[in-house]
Amino acid sequence: MSAATASPTIDRRDGRDPVPAPRAWAGPVAAGITLTITGAAGAVALATAYRRAEWGQDPFTWFWAGMLVFSLPAAYWAVRRGTSARLRLAVLIGYACFTYLPKLLRNPAGPLYHDEYAHWGQSHDILLDGLLFQQNPIVRVIGDYPGLHATVASLAALTGVTVWHAALFVLILAHVLLTLGVAVLAGQLWPDPRIAAAAAIVYSLNSSFLYFDTQLGYESLAIGLLVWALACALCAIRAVSTRARLGWSALFLPFTVAITATHHLTAIWLTGTVGLIAFAGTVFRASGRTTAWALTATAGASVTLWMAAVSPRTGSYLEPYLGRALDQFGGMAGGGSGGRTLFNQSVAPWWEQQAAFVAPGVALLATAAAAVLWWRRRRVTDPLTRAASAAMLMLAALYFPATLLILTPSGAEGARRSWAFSYLGIAVVTAPLIIALLDRARRRISGSGVFLLAMCALVMVGNTAAGMNPSYRFPGPPVFGSDTRAATPELLAASAWLRETRGRGARLVADRYSGLIFGSYGEQEPTTGSESFPTYELYLAQPGRPMPPALMEQLRSWRFEYLIVDRRMAEQVPDIKIYFETNEPIPHDGKPGFTRSQLTKFDTLPWLIKVYDGPHIAIYRFDFGSLGQRIHMGAR
Repeated sequence: MSAATASPTIDRRDGRDPVPAPRAWAGPVAAGITLTITGAAGAVALATAYRRAEWGQDPFTWFWAGMLVFSLPAAYWAVRRGTSARLRLAVLIGYACFTYLPKLLRNPAGPLYHDEYAHWGQSHDILLDGLLFQQNPIVRVIGDYPGLHATVASLAALTGVTVWHAALFVLILAHVLLTLGVAVLAGQLWPDPRIAAAAAIVYSLNSSFLYFDTQLGYESLAIGLLVWALACALCAIRAVSTRARLGWSALFLPFTVAITATHHLTAIWLTGTVGLIAFAGTVFRASGRTTAWALTATAGASVTLWMAAVSPRTGSYLEPYLGRALDQFGGMAGGGSGGRTLFNQSVAPWWEQQAAFVAPGVALLATAAAAVLWWRRRRVTDPLTRAASAAMLMLAALYFPATLLILTPSGAEGARRSWAFSYLGIAVVTAPLIIALLDRARRRISGSGVFLLAMCALVMVGNTAAGMNPSYRFPGPPVFGSDTRAATPELLAASAWLRETRGRGARLVADRYSGLIFGSYGEQEPTTGSESFPTYELYLAQPGRPMPPALMEQLRSWRFEYLIVDRRMAEQVPDIKIYFETNEPIPHDGKPGFTRSQLTKFDTLPWLIKVYDGPHIAIYRFDFGSLGQRIHMGAR
């Protein structure tokens, strides 16, 4: 063999024969073969899990086997010492695409989750009407944040694909960019690309990653923009020249505006996170702290101006969740009521439930160990890295008190939504600890490596179980009172009938689940009641009793046209224990909240005309012209 074609060797100075050096292509080929096989096996296992769920069989074992058979090898190749930059990038992209599969397989053809109906309907209306900032009948505040809807509608208009397929393209791209963005953000602090990859993997373990932040929702797009905005902010803060600092700051600005126009909570978290970096930079006297404060002011001004000029109702929309949660938490602390039982009547297996309780403890121990590592290395790291990593530690610390709010009915939703942001801090600060543990191993596959992979599996299982109940994660037969299983053939047929006979945009009164379908597929404008507009009193009124005059006057003056009645409310208890809205004055004692007579009384009222009657769904048209000075139940 000639010298030009001879295999390179490693010279052994210990007297033994030289051994061939590893070929440059060996790693990528091995990774490609491994991840292709495990990815295909994982996809088949996920599809099998969903099919078993449709048949009423246990899907959990198949689901997690499918997730872990690919995720664990992907994590190995991402943080492996010999992985090249291109291979690591390919692994992270493949990992991001694979972790979108659970949500894609869950509902590939159309919206399914509560917020998805609202965002899909909003995007559809923009495509049809070309108007932004229109009030949404399901989640009223989202009309003030049109970033996602305008993007989806524009893509659908340009390509000719459906709104749902345009949304899937946007969401998959956003999911990939989120994964890569976390790696880029961590790379601004730690030069080792393995740490950056480890941060991306750890972040993917948070409870929102597989389902909540992959749904058609404004956070799914905005949170990916957030990590790239933070990366730009760190580049601007670290920049040495004025030109570079201004350039990165100029790039931070459109990200900030885009986030502000897309999602209120993400914009607030962006402001707070940059503020933490500025605060830590001031404490540690790091260079660029003036730039950090300027960027914080920019983000804060963007949020303030938008909420003042475009969406002044955002504050009133968000305040009740925190206010009621604190009240309920205070009641629990005082020995009173107000709490909730985790996994109450859940069909999740015991090992998922136990993992959900253990996962926060693992995160706490890892964060504490990362804090110790930060303290030991504080004198050898540059001031900016020291300050920014301290800010990430403070961000990570917010995760743990938020877990306590999961014990309150009103705080549970807010707690879950905060974890996607605070887990960013956990991912960034624990990644150096993970690589430090791996570097202590002398073998390629060590006990510490196996232990870390096992901890990743446990945390992924536990966080996912804590963040999303099984009816959201898996298909199954229609269930009354479940957002994800509300689209029964009867409801879809009734909403299609009303759209075909009446057209779009009719104001109607409905329960939560009928409202989802009539407000999205039916293209109507439902209301499901609130403290200021208690339409549920129509259903609660007893036969022969007078209707509240103020409510009737509201219905008449606001030109409501239809009343939707689902007679299952007198037969079944909602799966999520809500008939209309979270603050409804309806007892939830394990029995249906209505009697049959309360729901059939509408047949005898002169100011209601039944125009549609199905096995469970009835549609009545309001005839306010027949109303007299006094409104009595059953009066003619």
